[in-house]
Amino acid sequence: MTATLRVLLDQLTAPTDPDLAVATRELTAGLIAGAPTGCEVEGIIPSAPDEVFAQASLSDLAAVHRTALARRELGATLALGSAGGIGGGMIHSPTLLAPLVKHDRVHDNDQTVVTLWDLRPWEAPDELSRTSVAWHRSMLKRAVKHADAVVVPTHAMAQRLGSFAKLGSRIRVIGGAAGSDLRVPSDEIGRRRELGLPDGFVLMAGTVAASDALATGLAALGASGIDIPVVVIDAGEGEEPAIVELAASGGVPERRVHVRGPLSVHDRAAVYAASVAYLAPSRRHAFPWRALDALALGVPVLAVDSPVHREIVVDGGVLTGGDDPSGTDDRDALAAALLDALGSTEAITRLGVMSADRGRVFSWREAAERVWQLHADL
Repeated sequence: MTATLRVLLDQLTAPTDPDLAVATRELTAGLIAGAPTGCEVEGIIPSAPDEVFAQASLSDLAAVHRTALARRELGATLALGSAGGIGGGMIHSPTLLAPLVKHDRVHDNDQTVVTLWDLRPWEAPDELSRTSVAWHRSMLKRAVKHADAVVVPTHAMAQRLGSFAKLGSRIRVIGGAAGSDLRVPSDEIGRRRELGLPDGFVLMAGTVAASDALATGLAALGASGIDIPVVVIDAGEGEEPAIVELAASGGVPERRVHVRGPLSVHDRAAVYAASVAYLAPSRRHAFPWRALDALALGVPVLAVDSPVHREIVVDGGVLTGGDDPSGTDDRDALAAALLDALGSTEAITRLGVMSADRGRVFSWREAAERVWQLHADL
């Protein structure tokens, strides 16, 4: 008898976040490649045009089922407690989108496992739209009632989630990794030229919505006194003036600030290739995708010593900061770390080697093996 794992692939047809789309694609590919004997993987995709449906279909899936509802309507329906026409079986979702309804795991072998990569809807709701916050909170409430397991990528997030959601031992930790296509392209110089970026800069990522972290990182660069450009990626549309103003208030003049929005994977890799260090000043309980990119590409990482960074970066970079909630300790400690890191070629080289060594630890294939084991345990 064949055991079928059914994976929600909504992020491949109607992505709400590019990192979730990468996680969905890479995890599913790993599940297919590592399927145990007698097991297979099927996909579940919301209603979408045929061309989008075809592009989203991964090769080697045993089957792909398309629901009657598009993603937005499906998400709203699931939040209200309907199964959305998805049906039962062994279901794994790389997000919270899943049929979180009453089911019988013992007699019908129905399982539902969902994933949380970010706790902002509970910790920093002002950074998201009201609709997004309401949906995530509603789905977590349903997960508390009906999910067989909730996966988070770090133990720090597991502990934090457990403090406000009564999930007990149903919280499981399975990490992610950088995308398999994150490689420095051969035309990296041309790509940076098209983006209008210099070589040799400090790199950060973030939006105005998470301005506290950006302000800390920019203020650290200003306090260091190092005359070096800073590039901020993943900024929202029209946010450049606000980020330039943040930089100026932190002592970094406008001439040194370059703000870009979300980039394609190859453009992003080209940007990382020209950076001398990646600065990670956030203390959020969220999977640090961009710090992970830096580790995967061997870029020196200077990060605030948060529970998440302590677990992900470990000895692959410099962890620094204090307990001052105002961020002053983080600013001064990051400034000192920048001075040490950029003080010599030897220091930069050593940190790059440390980063690359740590980056090799993360694997979607291993994550997929742990997902198979989780469902076997259930």
